Amino acid sequence: MSDRKIAIICSKGNLDMAYPGLILANAALSEGIETHIFFTFWGFDMVNKDHMDSLKFTMVGNTAMHMPQAPGLKIPHMLGALPGMTEFATRMMRGQIDDLDIPTVPEMLDQITAAGGHLWGCRMTFDMLGLTMADLYEGVDAVISANDFIEISEGAQIIFI
Repeated sequence: MSDRKIAIICSKGNLDMAYPGLILANAALSEGIETHIFFTFWGFDMVNKDHMDSLKFTMVGNTAMHMPQAPGLKIPHMLGALPGMTEFATRMMRGQIDDLDIPTVPEMLDQITAAGGHLWGCRMTFDMLGLTMADLYEGVDAVISANDFIEISEGAQIIFI
């Protein structure tokens, strides 16, 4: 085990925002780096049993959105607000994830906890959303305050997503 430490703060619950933190956590663990993930605000959806399997991808507000199957094809941002476009974009992204054999969000969480990674919930968000521990993925170590996370992450490389 390395003497390095990484702390990843996941604040977004969109499908495209879930994977960067989970992939970084898995990469760090594979290098023997002590790894902590702090889920706050909508990032809590990644460990909320009611949402973790149904994260969405939206084109709205995503200025980099393009169609990988049609290079150069630009999709006007206004189309992203049309009914059904979030479902279309989510299906498209899930298809790409499946084609590459990338694990689902719950599977990645399983990998992280099996490798010794730590998952922490933000106390303030937990209380604001009216959650209970029964609502959360079983691998969440605890729900802690921001002060507690600052103590846990002392000396860590911090990544905010």
